[in-house]
Amino acid sequence: MRLLLERGLTAEGYEVRAVDNGVDALIATRDSEFGGAVVDVMLPGMSGFEICRRIRDTGETFPILLLTARDEVKDRVFGLDSGADDYLTKPFDFTELSARVRAMLRRHTGGDRLRIQVGRLTLDSETMRIAAGDAIIPASPKEFALLRLLATEAGAPVSRQRILEQVWGSAEHIDPNIVDQYISYLRRKLDPERCGVTILTVRGSGYRLEVTE
Repeated sequence: MRLLLERGLTAEGYEVRAVDNGVDALIATRDSEFGGAVVDVMLPGMSGFEICRRIRDTGETFPILLLTARDEVKDRVFGLDSGADDYLTKPFDFTELSARVRAMLRRHTGGDRLRIQVGRLTLDSETMRIAAGDAIIPASPKEFALLRLLATEAGAPVSRQRILEQVWGSAEHIDPNIVDQYISYLRRKLDPERCGVTILTVRGSGYRLEVTE
């Protein structure tokens, strides 16, 4: 499930860091800044309830969604009292989890972190929509995730390996040429004059999104 959620959320444009136990989760929140978290209640060594409580004890306020097979009211109340912002029971459909994550982040940030502006482009992670002014640029989820990654690092090179890890969920068992293929798709859709950006090849490294205005 961890791998499925990591791939699904990455495909929707989020930068995801996944761990498989409570200790690593607490270390991650100490070492990095997060916009939100999805935490399974049933984890080895430390429950999701305890993880949530300890995160809140450190003063972190980012929203947390708990996942659990327990559907009793007392468990939901306990989870919310531990500091969680939302609660989703298994089995669930990924589209519902995705919608809850978007709503959770929107409540917490007012939508600011869900929207990226670069050049004349606006990338909206809530709707997965790319706009150049009033014009909507159609894009697949993978194209959106790739452009979002380049946009968050605008002006800096992004390696093929990082693109594979962030957009496709892994750099293993995936032909690196798929990155070049999707870059080609984006280049055909992003007219520099209309969008104010261009995607440049960084020889021996990867790609860079450059603002052309």
